[in-house]
Amino acid sequence: MGLFGSQEASKMEKTIVLGATDNPDRYSCKAVKALLRNDYEVVALGFRAGTIKETEILTGMPHVENVDTVLIYMGVKKQKEFYEYIQSLKPRRVIFNPGAENPELQDILKSQGIEIVKDCALIMINTDAY
Repeated sequence: MGLFGSQEASKMEKTIVLGATDNPDRYSCKAVKALLRNDYEVVALGFRAGTIKETEILTGMPHVENVDTVLIYMGVKKQKEFYEYIQSLKPRRVIFNPGAENPELQDILKSQGIEIVKDCALIMINTDAY
């Protein structure tokens, strides 16, 4: 896409990184940093409070408006408690990173017209495929 294509418009929307941690070795932390570096608006949501760059890691299930994308960085067992929350965000798409694939949740989201992507968000961001 060109500099002024629809990719720029998508940067106005929020991405929620579900399973965020401030551990720099974890892919969720790397994804938050990559999104910030590429001027995306990020909401980091994790199990423990912390900070990634200037972004606070929120806990719980905060109300967030205008969510475009949810990135999932947690295993299937932990995802179950977030099923209704993810649906309530009404995202355009949900990206299931490697190790987070969940056919049950994918089917639920697909039935609501939410796009399902099974890919590595970090690679997508770094190759302009996001």
